Amino acid sequence: MHIRIRGTAAATALALSALLPATGTVATAAEAPTAGQESGRVGVEYFPDPGGEGSRTDVPATSPHAQSAPASRQRTGVGDGEVVPIAETGPAADRLDVTIIGDGYTAAQQEDFLQDARAKWDAVTDIEPYKSYEGLFNVWAVQAVSQDSGVTGDPTQDVTRNTALGSYFFCDEIERLICVDLDKTKSYADKAPATDLVIVVSNSTKYGGAGYSGLAGDYGYDGVSTLSSDNAQSTLIAAHEMAHSIGLLADEYQYDGYGAYPGDEPAAANVSKLTADRMAAQGTKWADWLGETDPSGGVVDTFEGGDYYEYGVYRPTANSIMRSLNTDQFNLPGREAMIAGFYRSANALTPLRNTATKATRFTRLSVEVADLGTGTGLSRPQLRWYVDGREAKQARGRTSVVPAALGVPSDRRVHQVTATVVDATPAVRDHVVRNLTSNSVTWAVAR
Repeated sequence: MHIRIRGTAAATALALSALLPATGTVATAAEAPTAGQESGRVGVEYFPDPGGEGSRTDVPATSPHAQSAPASRQRTGVGDGEVVPIAETGPAADRLDVTIIGDGYTAAQQEDFLQDARAKWDAVTDIEPYKSYEGLFNVWAVQAVSQDSGVTGDPTQDVTRNTALGSYFFCDEIERLICVDLDKTKSYADKAPATDLVIVVSNSTKYGGAGYSGLAGDYGYDGVSTLSSDNAQSTLIAAHEMAHSIGLLADEYQYDGYGAYPGDEPAAANVSKLTADRMAAQGTKWADWLGETDPSGGVVDTFEGGDYYEYGVYRPTANSIMRSLNTDQFNLPGREAMIAGFYRSANALTPLRNTATKATRFTRLSVEVADLGTGTGLSRPQLRWYVDGREAKQARGRTSVVPAALGVPSDRRVHQVTATVVDATPAVRDHVVRNLTSNSVTWAVAR
């Protein structure tokens, strides 16, 4: 299993969870309860209303509704823990690997789960910038066979079901919060070839879900998103939660009574202590986007309130998917941060010959360029070849070359042959992010 995502935003979320009570209500800084620090509890984000803003609380890491052993499958032949590729776009080392696990599906319902998994992933990748970069993801569906069909708490709190991951509504008395057993979830996620993020699809038509983040230290992957299988609005929960882990984005909503932001300049790309004038003068954060028309509506500016605080911290737009689920739009700075996250965790260029092995002038060198996606903001990566830092222009766009034809001389010296792709998408303006969108591989070539 490869782990590449780093949890800066997740660490912020975990720190906040120490200020939140177990009831799901938000505490003021003055109250500062410490329920989130209790043993066996973890911080989660949830959205009480399908079109509303998020909230945070802490919940048990285990579930009382998780079955102790896999459901019997002898008569159906369905393998508990069987892995089915939903999208396999390249080697795991060069991709973000998402593992989708079903819960509340019996042995006879596993085909239903696979259909639901594909539908949920298709819905997520209809949202920009996932749509333009779905080629940087591998997606694995892991079949978990449950004794019972459906989810505890659906439709009412008194309904209980015995399922593989123990999914349940009314987690900590919050109806729309779907919790799972994290250890059970890991036991299935570990069956996938690689896992960076987990989505649990719970067999239900009822709206609900949650986002667990900052899990890498204990579970080996950063986040788990839960959502109901047959509720369209629940898809936005996964799109939002994945953005915390991939783009390191902060939440853009605030809590009444939370007051003024007390800290240093936030690390997240979509919140800042700077007003528009100061941001423009310093050329930092989303200065390059100020005044631009935004897909979420209006123009990019600095709007007070975000990162849970009411004052002294600003977000780029009046609304976005990081503020409320009444939109499926990331704002422009959020999109740029997501693209940076894609390239921090994945590569658009894969060598088909080991770069650690020396090549000769007549060794064929080949690469594979990711077919990124079909989104409107996409600019196809431009493939170029270089010999000792000088471009061999005649080879532009070729995925297979011979060093001698590139101009590598037969002078007994060792030369460097490099293939580079640069994503020139207009969705990136920051030069640091632009550097991340350039992927290269190099071979040493002699004689």
